[in-house]
Amino acid sequence: MPTPIGAPHETDVLIAGGGTGGVAAALAACRAGRTVVLTEETDWIGGQLTSQAVPPDEHPWVEQFGVTDTYRTLRESIRAHYRQWYPMRAEALDLPLLNPGAGRVSKLCHEPRVALAVLEAMLAPHIAAGRLTVLTHTRPVAADTDGDFVRAVTFEDVRDGARHTVTAPYVIDATETGELLELADVEHALGAEARSEYDEPHAPEAADPLNQQGITVCFALSHHQGENHTIDRPADYAFWRSYRPDFWPGPLLSFTAPDPRSLAAVTRTFEPNPDVDPLAVNADQSADAGDKELWGFRRILARKLHRPGAFDSDITLVNWPLNDYWLKPLIGAGEETSREAVAEARQLSLSVLYWLQTEAPRTDGGTGFPGLRLRPDVTGTADGLAKAPYVRESRRIKAVTTVTEHDVAIDLVGPYGGTRHRDSVGVGGYRIDLHPSTGGDNYIDIGSVPFEIPLGALLPRRVRNLLPAGKNIGTTHITNGCYRLHPVEWNIGEAAGALAAHCLEEGVRPHQVQEEDKRLEEFSRVLDRAGVQRHWPDVRGY
Repeated sequence: MPTPIGAPHETDVLIAGGGTGGVAAALAACRAGRTVVLTEETDWIGGQLTSQAVPPDEHPWVEQFGVTDTYRTLRESIRAHYRQWYPMRAEALDLPLLNPGAGRVSKLCHEPRVALAVLEAMLAPHIAAGRLTVLTHTRPVAADTDGDFVRAVTFEDVRDGARHTVTAPYVIDATETGELLELADVEHALGAEARSEYDEPHAPEAADPLNQQGITVCFALSHHQGENHTIDRPADYAFWRSYRPDFWPGPLLSFTAPDPRSLAAVTRTFEPNPDVDPLAVNADQSADAGDKELWGFRRILARKLHRPGAFDSDITLVNWPLNDYWLKPLIGAGEETSREAVAEARQLSLSVLYWLQTEAPRTDGGTGFPGLRLRPDVTGTADGLAKAPYVRESRRIKAVTTVTEHDVAIDLVGPYGGTRHRDSVGVGGYRIDLHPSTGGDNYIDIGSVPFEIPLGALLPRRVRNLLPAGKNIGTTHITNGCYRLHPVEWNIGEAAGALAAHCLEEGVRPHQVQEEDKRLEEFSRVLDRAGVQRHWPDVRGY
């Protein structure tokens, strides 16, 4: 079959998956002067930030420290985009820490298209220089291995089925589900490990590979009073309207759902376009989870940040307890089951929207919000749903170092504890946040300490030249819950891309870098020069 125009057969670093980790890996390898092929199954790079439409989940110190310089550049460039192109009020323009959506989930809630524009701009110089080739609509379908090495990966164009093979001395798996791990027979874990494997208090007694966190098909909404934007009744609406999980306080299609931390039944509020000044919003989940007011929680455009009349509605992103899907696993049960899971998750999200438009209770005693308008222009799709489901859990490499609850859970290590890694290649911070699972688990929410990312968690035990760049590193089902968020995935990808380039430059293998102190010191200096923070400062009393 013909080779896609501009697609090389060989490259220095091959990256499968164009999400946050994949983009960061490409930037790092290109910055080191290496040629890179970056593939992406959808037509948007950016993953969680764009095609999945999820505003970034970040730790409370993100504005001061705890992320890489390139991730900070991404964040500040998103703010600059709004200042440059949007009709913002003077008070908003003057905010150094502008939160464009004034959402409560993040200090930087924004539209997916803005993140896409910034990410494409960050990659543009490397494309112009001929170092980087980006292939969208492209997914891996086969891998050629030779002992402990992955020699080549074959990709398929999802539009026409055309196939193309790329060889590379280093291959990075930045797919959302760790697809290359299976294709290349890289030893990996899936789902929940047994408690006996790592002695984790929150692990189940028996291992269950098909016990995976639910996925969510997100969508964006605006509200237009007096208008009727009610969609056609979804095909599966009757099922979802009557569905009541055993561990839920009532029907799934309801504003009442468990509190993730206490599991107590809590009724959320929902008021489109509330008459509240968005400049008064404090997005700090460590002080206030903010998730009980649904409209503002993941709001991605706040009309009142802009000049009067510029926008007649906010835009909010629906990623709520109501549209988490957990009936079938996305990974490991076959391609047909995976397709069914995504299709059913899409039906659930459409059913949530239809319920909101027709049956949801209002504070005035009425029912339904017909003025809610699905926003396909925001998600870049014909049907208004996100291009891809929000995937919280991936296949995970059997790694040289596996991060467990004993490394990060605050109840086990204390408020100032946690494992300090000699081979740290970055940092992160977030609660261990597991959503309801395909194994019937409710939320599992565990306090954690600021943590480090050990290089050993990026190294498969056997395979020498494949590196993970996202949720597929050496964590467990439990600790994936805090290593899966946007800035951590970016940091992992940046470290993987830098490591591949460094190994090519020095003629060494990743395992040598991790094992040998002198080589680790050399690579650590590479990360330091790039602005990768490898250890946390002492944040007591901050």
